[in-house]
Amino acid sequence: MPSSVAPRSVPQLKQPRNPISLKQVETIISRSVAVVGFVFGAQTVPSLLGQISKANPIWSGVVVIAIFASVIVALVFSFARRWVRQGHATVAIVYVVALVSWPFAIIHPQMEVDNYWLYFLLTVGTSTAGIAFSTRVATIYLFVVPVIYGIIRMTPPGGSESVQHAALDSIYAIILGGAVNIVITMLRHAAQNVDTAQSTALERYGHAVRQHATEVERVQVDSIVHDSVLTTLISAARAYTPEAMELAAVMAGNAIGHLHDAALVQPDDGTTVRLRAVAKRISEAAGGMSPPFQVRGAEVGSRSIPVSAGEAVYSAAVQAMVNSIQHAGESPNIERWVMMKSARPGGILVEVGDTGRGFSIDSVPTERLGVRVSIIERVTNAGGTVVINSAPDRGTLVSVRWPAVTPSTGAPVFIQGEVIR
Repeated sequence: MPSSVAPRSVPQLKQPRNPISLKQVETIISRSVAVVGFVFGAQTVPSLLGQISKANPIWSGVVVIAIFASVIVALVFSFARRWVRQGHATVAIVYVVALVSWPFAIIHPQMEVDNYWLYFLLTVGTSTAGIAFSTRVATIYLFVVPVIYGIIRMTPPGGSESVQHAALDSIYAIILGGAVNIVITMLRHAAQNVDTAQSTALERYGHAVRQHATEVERVQVDSIVHDSVLTTLISAARAYTPEAMELAAVMAGNAIGHLHDAALVQPDDGTTVRLRAVAKRISEAAGGMSPPFQVRGAEVGSRSIPVSAGEAVYSAAVQAMVNSIQHAGESPNIERWVMMKSARPGGILVEVGDTGRGFSIDSVPTERLGVRVSIIERVTNAGGTVVINSAPDRGTLVSVRWPAVTPSTGAPVFIQGEVIR
């Protein structure tokens, strides 16, 4: 009998932990500082009770309530993750007000105190300033407030402490508060770098997904067009009867329709290209033509436009140059040029012109896709406009502009100032 094998249990995959973020770091350091501030505040109670009788009762009551209330508010806001910076800013500001008003509240100016109770909250003030304010403001607070404390300690209301002792107290507070602020700044920068790297990675991944989807769509369109055109050519080659010829004509019309649709397909993956890059490609194409086109200007600025628009402008300009070479004539006296410049708002204007034989738009056969699809409809589909100014024996000027100055419902073509849709 075959032995029964117990099915193996499928191991459960652990969910990856969320990467460290600036929001998480802000929560951790704000709560830590708030808790430490609350503990330090509790440690000042014995000294506070022993020194409160030597100060003005009203000042003592107001200051004690304000300081401890602000510490509790900062603690609550930190755990609630709401108004965190405002809560810590309140602690830092209330402490400065209490410290500056201290000499004016002492009843016995010559009192002897080893360390006034506000000294135990000095590091709390510098730490909360590091949470609440920018790095520059927190640094100024770190140095100025301990120095103020040292100066007050040397005055009679502060106990007439020696310069050495007051300086040591101030320096110690600066070192301790500086260490806390350095840790806060380093954690913030590290978390911000992680957030930036994660955002960049997500953006690149999204861009890759969009590019893949666009490529899949292109492959599908190419497959349809290839099959349709190939079948049409085979049928036309074997069309010996009127019925077969009629069928081949119908298939040819369908194939032209597929080519028309394929020409209108534009990638929409959110990428952009510099106008200078588009102008450079057009200039290189103009120089590579035979005969070459004269580039009369390429001041297009440094703005960026969608890749689909850049490709449409480039393809239309190249097609206009090809049309000029094919149809303007072969005389060596014919001038051909390309001019590019920036166009408002934040776009580009490309003009391809020649002094050749010109043409009438009405004489262009319907099956000719060079003007209607490769130039006019391609640019219009990308959000631009095309103006063609031409007449027999008067040359041709093709103006490609992106974006369109005013929205249009069709593909406008200008011939000697008249619009033909």
